[in-house]
Amino acid sequence: MEPKPSYSLSSLIKYFLKLGSTGFGGPVALVGYMHKDLVENKKWISEDEYKQGLALAQLAPGPLAAQLGIYLGFVHYRLLGATLAGLAFVLPSFIMVVLLGIAYKLFGGLPWMNAVFYGVGAAVIGIIIMSSYKLTVKSIGKFNLQSFKTNWLLWLFFVAAAIITFITESENILLFVGAGLLYMFIKSPPKFSSDKLANSFVLLQIGFWDFQYTTLQKIAIFFTKAGAFVFGSGLAIVPFLHSGVVTQNHWLTEQQFVDAVAVAMITPGPVVITVGFIGYLVAGFPGACVAAIATFLPCYLFTVIPAPYFHKIAKNKPVKAFVDGITAAVVGALVGAVFVIAGRSIFIGSEKIVDIPTILIATATIFSLLYIKKLQEPYIIIVAAIIGIILKLVI
Repeated sequence: MEPKPSYSLSSLIKYFLKLGSTGFGGPVALVGYMHKDLVENKKWISEDEYKQGLALAQLAPGPLAAQLGIYLGFVHYRLLGATLAGLAFVLPSFIMVVLLGIAYKLFGGLPWMNAVFYGVGAAVIGIIIMSSYKLTVKSIGKFNLQSFKTNWLLWLFFVAAAIITFITESENILLFVGAGLLYMFIKSPPKFSSDKLANSFVLLQIGFWDFQYTTLQKIAIFFTKAGAFVFGSGLAIVPFLHSGVVTQNHWLTEQQFVDAVAVAMITPGPVVITVGFIGYLVAGFPGACVAAIATFLPCYLFTVIPAPYFHKIAKNKPVKAFVDGITAAVVGALVGAVFVIAGRSIFIGSEKIVDIPTILIATATIFSLLYIKKLQEPYIIIVAAIIGIILKLVI
């Protein structure tokens, strides 16, 4: 019989509502927040349980942070916990992007958005750098000679995944699986047996209810593919969305799509929630609901269906070694994604001009998080947004 968890289901739901309402920075930052809050501070989730969730979330297609949240909800409260944690995590940002979609249609665009995103984007770079650093230290080891000697193979996976992700600007599922298998066969080769193999609001003028059923069907099919076949973080899904939304179906213009991605970055919660904003622009509130459900339902199923078996077998030594290998590659890929995001923000234009204010804001964010104890990220985001408005619209 499993020990009773040290927290209630309502406490878990409140946590994910808060994270979905205030967690800025995209998947890299969000998985870092979950580790800091649930593993380090609250101690609701063990280090091994977190690693298992991170590995499963990366192996399955769909948005990384949402899948990790669903798995962590499953750990002690099974299907009900997974369902409510996932809903609590996604719902706040969904409501925000729908409200921004209403404003976008009312005012014909959001000219202030670029100014806000300029400051927020710079601060987010600092936040995700700190989150990546902490996640690396906890998952692999400290940046010292002893750790490099002891866990040299995990560090090799980490560096290789970071470099490959930075160069290709995408996350490679085969790399993760390969790292896990290699580490498993080196550290704890499995002993195969047949038994073990068998267990595996206002309404029309703001486009709130402006839709066609044929369009909703197309939205459902396209966004189901986005949720079911795209691996990795929000970084991976954006090119897929661009191809379908702008190039193939011509639902949005290039500028509208850029604005949609900006909306995802200036709102808390998973970056993939931009599908709600896109769905709203295409087919009103029904379009937003269909797009969000179609995107997140596959990742929910891909998490809760294997979770009972993944949770049970994860203590097996070969499986634990497999998870450790995958985790090292996953964290390396997240670090590589940080460099991709930072490069796009710091170097602007075709001539790759260095943006000094972005560097200064990102650096100030890192030092603030390092030296100001108990500083909450939302306060940094608010200050950064104000700085962005001042730099772009006032000066």
